Amino acid sequence: MKILNIVGARPNFMKMAPIIEAMNRYPDAIQHVLVHTGQHYDQKMSKAIFDDLGMPKPDIDLEVGSGSHAEQTARIMIAFEKVCIVEKPDLVIVVGDVNSTMACTITAKKLGIKVAHVEAGLRSRDMGMPEEINRLCTDVLCDYLFITDHFAKENLLAEGVAEDRIIFVGNVMIDTLVKHRKIAEQLDVIKKLGLEKREYATLTLHRPSNVDDRDIFEGILKALQVISMELPVIFPIHPRTRKMAEQFGLEHYFNVGEKVEGVWITEPLGYLEFLHLNMHAKLVLTDSGGLQEETTVLGVPCITMRNNTERPITCEVGTNVVVGNDGEKIVSAARNILVGNKIPATIPEKWDGRAAERIVDWLVSCLDSSVSVSVHD
Repeated sequence: MKILNIVGARPNFMKMAPIIEAMNRYPDAIQHVLVHTGQHYDQKMSKAIFDDLGMPKPDIDLEVGSGSHAEQTARIMIAFEKVCIVEKPDLVIVVGDVNSTMACTITAKKLGIKVAHVEAGLRSRDMGMPEEINRLCTDVLCDYLFITDHFAKENLLAEGVAEDRIIFVGNVMIDTLVKHRKIAEQLDVIKKLGLEKREYATLTLHRPSNVDDRDIFEGILKALQVISMELPVIFPIHPRTRKMAEQFGLEHYFNVGEKVEGVWITEPLGYLEFLHLNMHAKLVLTDSGGLQEETTVLGVPCITMRNNTERPITCEVGTNVVVGNDGEKIVSAARNILVGNKIPATIPEKWDGRAAERIVDWLVSCLDSSVSVSVHD
């Protein structure tokens, strides 16, 4: 069984790494090829994440680079079609919800190749998010939909997806976290920064809805500045966010001095370094998706600065609160955590570090009748 594994952006690497490791348990049943579309093209960030996760160098790099959503999607489709024609895979595996996910799905299906989507069924109900469009298009086309929780199954069934296409396996992001947690724990990032455990917050901020409008961006920064008066906010700044801050003249909200205080920016960190910081943070402020899940397993309160989330399971178990980008709500949520309100320690079902094993066991047992395998519960 020849499988093309697709990655295109930083979050994809963390989801694909455990799948590749699980596939290596079946060398006689699976021939896998790692295809990097090059959608995320920051060499420093990409190399760091590959090194941290111990991922092999991509077998194929399409090097599509940046552009508008349409330009990028089109370039991926054109380049990936050529790969499919040459490689003739039995299956394509896509993860997450980036442009590469959708583009490679459409391309493969038009060539009659089966596609599996890992992390299927997530929905924000916000069509203003490009990722939501990618999710919807991908899921309606895919043959096999591997899901993380009961919300995903409910979403897919409501959209008319046949139940036999839906496979509940757990969360591959958590596989990566579980594997690397002890290694990250041993790093000395906190010590180097002169911080104490639970005496700082970490921040990610990059979504267009938060940083492309000057007034909204500044409103968030003002809220973060208020929070930073009570504990420093560590911000490994995304290149796009830095660009918008410079364009709007908002750099003065960031502290770049030697003393770690205020909203203190660093260059983008590797996966292990950032995991180390997050596991010991008092709270995490984010507008990303994966951090909502990671903090749930780490038991660290998360404040999501978006109007919605495609990961409501994190709110159901109580580790995450969605507050939008209103400054007063952001500050209020942070103060609620700072006064000592506890969060539950519940972890969603099957978020146990074995999701990738379940995926690969299922693929081998269901798609390759020559191999005998016992699928994990």
